[in-house]
Amino acid sequence: MANRRDRRIEPSFDEPARGAASLGFAVREEDRIVPSRKTSAKRKPAKATKAKSPRGRRKSRRGLLGIFARLAYWCFVLAIWCGIAGAGLVVYYGAKMPSATTWAIPERAPNIKIVSVDGQLVANRGMSGGEAVGLKGMSPYIPQAVIAIEDRRFYSHFGIDPIGLARAMATNVVNGRFSQGGSTITQQLAKNLFLKPDRTLERKVQEVLLALWLEHKHSKDQILAMYLNRVYFGSGAYGVEAASRRYFGKGARDVSLPEAALLAGLLKAPSRLSPARDPKAAEERSQLVLAAMRDEGMISAKELTFAMSAPATRSPSYWTGSENYVADTVMEELPDLIGEVEGDIIVDTTIDLNLQRLAEKSIRRLIDENGNKLDVSQGALVSIDNSGAVRAMVGGYDYSTSQFDRASEARRQPGSAFKPFVYMAALESGRTPDSVRNDAPIRIGKWKPENYGGKYYGKVTLATALAKSLNSVAAQLTMEVGPDAVVEAARRMGIQSELQNNVTISLGTSEVTPLELTAAYVPFANGGYRPPVHFIRRVTTAKGKVLYENSAGSAPRVIKPEIVGMMNAMMTGTVETGTARKAAFAWPSAGKTGTSQNSRDAWFVGYTANLTTGVWFGNDDGRPMKKVTGGALPAQAWHEFMVAAHEGVPVAPLPGTWKSKPSDAVVDGGAIRKAPPADVGGDPVPLVPANRPVRNVPVAENGGGKLAMPGDGGSTASIKRPVPPGDVGGPMKKNGGSIFDLLTGG
Repeated sequence: MANRRDRRIEPSFDEPARGAASLGFAVREEDRIVPSRKTSAKRKPAKATKAKSPRGRRKSRRGLLGIFARLAYWCFVLAIWCGIAGAGLVVYYGAKMPSATTWAIPERAPNIKIVSVDGQLVANRGMSGGEAVGLKGMSPYIPQAVIAIEDRRFYSHFGIDPIGLARAMATNVVNGRFSQGGSTITQQLAKNLFLKPDRTLERKVQEVLLALWLEHKHSKDQILAMYLNRVYFGSGAYGVEAASRRYFGKGARDVSLPEAALLAGLLKAPSRLSPARDPKAAEERSQLVLAAMRDEGMISAKELTFAMSAPATRSPSYWTGSENYVADTVMEELPDLIGEVEGDIIVDTTIDLNLQRLAEKSIRRLIDENGNKLDVSQGALVSIDNSGAVRAMVGGYDYSTSQFDRASEARRQPGSAFKPFVYMAALESGRTPDSVRNDAPIRIGKWKPENYGGKYYGKVTLATALAKSLNSVAAQLTMEVGPDAVVEAARRMGIQSELQNNVTISLGTSEVTPLELTAAYVPFANGGYRPPVHFIRRVTTAKGKVLYENSAGSAPRVIKPEIVGMMNAMMTGTVETGTARKAAFAWPSAGKTGTSQNSRDAWFVGYTANLTTGVWFGNDDGRPMKKVTGGALPAQAWHEFMVAAHEGVPVAPLPGTWKSKPSDAVVDGGAIRKAPPADVGGDPVPLVPANRPVRNVPVAENGGGKLAMPGDGGSTASIKRPVPPGDVGGPMKKNGGSIFDLLTGG
């Protein structure tokens, strides 16, 4: 036994079995784990079978499943890491924002609602350009159209729409370009309210956070209303109210289905799709909106068909109306009255919108009918009542093509329309309408003022001279009283522009605006008082708090009652028998025509006891018109306007009781004879440029006698009458220098 234990028996693979085979302990060569080199070299490899065994197929399947499993695993891991990175970015960019406790909806840009004297809307101004309206205050088609084309799942998502975002991404991939956006209305509102329009990852993350906050703090209807009142619709219109008035001339409440579809379609590209710029593109886009509304069940097939067959029509008159000239003037005056506008306000103006539209219609009609024939392209009209309230102001032919206000900003030569101040200064110096002057060619230094058409009438009364607008008589009167007296009278009446204090001022060579010239005639109409000219009656907040109210204080008297009576008696002759006979109508009226050199400007300023209205026609570049005078187009426009303005108003006489001699008589050597027919529209024109000074020649004060010529040794007449305080009408302009300087232009 011991020997058996000590001896170790090893199995043999190379030697023949010695007694072991009988015991079943033999091992074959193929059972070896690692075959010997000798055997493997001798054995040939088995041929591959054509078909795999079932066991092989199972192994192949397990390999593919393993690949997919590993791919899914790593995708899951990647998603986790992307989520972690995304969360990190959200935390990082969120940390850069102010604390959520300080977030608040910023105040909407204030709107300035400008209304007429009877409450009609004149214009909306301010950054918003329209009032804020609730969903119930606008057409129901507007929110429906916007939701259909911008955010179909608006009422079901939580501020972010994953489904809509995925759909937009898929569409963009299929189309190969960016054709749809995934932002919700809430996200767009967040961007408009709080963020800059930068296309960065930071802004997008902040937009999402703000959208979630908006959804938490406000209802869906509130979010939609805020969006519709602040979003940009193109052409300078922010909010549906401004856009509705901009494109259709109506409020958002009255917008139809086709119009709502057009508005909603603008949101994709407000400037490019604006109907003011590309009506065809705007219409095509609106049809897509209508189709989207039908897909969402918001409108019926019948409504769709009707809307497609009756597309929205753009208002041709919005922002072309002359009332916008008034709105611009109001906006300029507001800061001085109430300071900075901090909230929505309502400005009640003095404008009568019916008269405003009538004035615009008259100006445009006359230019349309006579523009090419008479070479006239622009016109202006101002109408002021006796309290200084501006009732109508047209600043040009078409506001949309030119916002320059010719009524309040354009300074033009008034021609003979300035002569009333010359005659007023003469009356205040002791003359009367019956004073006689010799209408004949005269020479003042190197200046030879001539009458229109070269016609002279000999000895005439001042009343006749003013009615016929005789240049020589006006120049004589200016020489008699002195240019300074004429300047002082004009300043006192309200002329504020710079005036040349030389003899040429008698023919209206100093430039003025239609607004100030018309305002300067108001004292003739109201009995001698100069009221402050104003457009604004009252300014209130949207809640009714009064911020400013025009106090109708007492206007200072600037003319004596007897002078008013004499001036009205003389200027009545202009309308009855003089150069403005085309202006006459049923009311007692008076006024003065004016035509500058070569018919560059044509004026008529006239008045009744109710209104004072001034009209101007001309060209912006100073191009001469074709023989247009103040008694032609301006008198016609004045007549049309005043007839309508006085309809139904009781007739009232002009102030003053002066009884003049018959205006159709001429004094000639003590005999009375009929005057020649008036030269209708024949206003004198100055023969020297406006900027060429003429010598102020002294004359003798002899009660209307001889005209002193150079070397006669006369003296300048003193003004022997009460003169109002020097600050009335502003300081007078003095023209220094010697007589030689005046003659040579030095």
